Amino acid sequence: MGKWDELAFLDATAQADLVRRKEVQPVELVEAAIDRIQRLNPTLNAVVTPIYEDARTQAQRNLPEGPFTGVPFLLKDLLASYSGVRQTSGSNFLRNFIPDHDSELVIRLKRAGLIILGKTNTPEFGILPTTEPRLFGPTRNPWDPNRTSGGSSGGSAVAVAAGMVPMAHGNDGGGSIRIPASCCGVFGLKPTRGRNPLGPNFGDIMSGLAVEHALTRSVRDSAALLDATSGPDPGAPYWAAPPARPFLKEIGISPGKLRIAFTTITITGKQAHPDCFHAVHDAAALCAELGHEVIEIAPSLPGEQMIQAFLTLWASGCATSMERASQATGRIPTPDQFEPLTWALADRGRRHSAPNYMMAVQMLQRMARELARFLADYDAWLTPTLAEPPVPLGTFNSPPEDPLQGLSRAVEFTPFTGIANVTGQPAMSVPLYWNAEGLPIGTHFIGRYGDEATLFRLAAQLELARPWAKRRPPLSV
Repeated sequence: MGKWDELAFLDATAQADLVRRKEVQPVELVEAAIDRIQRLNPTLNAVVTPIYEDARTQAQRNLPEGPFTGVPFLLKDLLASYSGVRQTSGSNFLRNFIPDHDSELVIRLKRAGLIILGKTNTPEFGILPTTEPRLFGPTRNPWDPNRTSGGSSGGSAVAVAAGMVPMAHGNDGGGSIRIPASCCGVFGLKPTRGRNPLGPNFGDIMSGLAVEHALTRSVRDSAALLDATSGPDPGAPYWAAPPARPFLKEIGISPGKLRIAFTTITITGKQAHPDCFHAVHDAAALCAELGHEVIEIAPSLPGEQMIQAFLTLWASGCATSMERASQATGRIPTPDQFEPLTWALADRGRRHSAPNYMMAVQMLQRMARELARFLADYDAWLTPTLAEPPVPLGTFNSPPEDPLQGLSRAVEFTPFTGIANVTGQPAMSVPLYWNAEGLPIGTHFIGRYGDEATLFRLAAQLELARPWAKRRPPLSV
């Protein structure tokens, strides 16, 4: 499989080009990807629901002519429905739930020519920034199998980093694309709120916190995929204004001289881990070398208030997810069917009043306006993606007497990513730095609302200046 293993580290755009030029057949790419998953997955545990036979059948049919015709892809086991394939959301309660329809996002992924091989691991209901569900067990980081892969799109990030597939689906309600991108050394963009469809199952999720997209090996793949999937679906409650031109056309275009603010201080006034501090300063120096104006400054944001308001939405969202699961299965939830943290968080969410929820939404909307005013003077805001390098597996476990302790630890780990979910702005984790232990440390850029274009131009410039695609983790093909 030597030839096919080398092709595995081509990005999706390059693989699609080989299919277009008839140098490889889709079924060959699919078989090679299945082989890689079967070799790596017993160690990494990234794929939890294989759908290989369906993928083989799709690969032998007349596929849609799209930007990624014939390219293997994986779907995260959360939010996006695939008709006839189980959707567990990482929960034992939903282990046998099978949706009867495709989400609009999945329809568009298939229309782009992608062939979905299976579903990737996620924490229960996507709550924690690590992928260690009780149902399937931990997904292991290919850079160090004793470390977290991040979450909640950890299975997808590992699959891309290890070379199983060139890109994979993710969603992001508090950093769930960018956190695992940082932990696994891949590119992860969270689009603007309303850019990608959530229908027909959702209008929005937690008052706009969650969005859909993917983890990719290259910047151009992320841009081209967003071109293929973005735009409102029927009945969407709101959507992002369409871009001036396709996102893919931004790749390779000079971003000009940008004004980039940067900080390594969290919104509660704490300094990030030294590795994350050095990663940001290294990225800031690189941006300056590329001709950008880089200023160490940060907006004044009410950190503790933001965290409490965010957790009000997070807890209410967990309670809603549990209620939806009950309606979908016709079963009554009981504590023994869920992880203790999930049950405790849902219980907290059920106890929030409607006025309490609406006050939290209003507080977060006020914060969005504060950051928008700040970014009127800057093209992007650079921070660490995470406050620490990838932590050991088990870090977010909770003792029986305090089932929410893991969530408190998660807040310490991820003080930067949730800001963009609150404000709805696009943000990305870029793999520019590895620490002395060989662990990837992502750098995080938040852009102006609706302005993925600037982020893509900057990311492509950084990718050219400091390529990361040839970096391969020890556990890879």
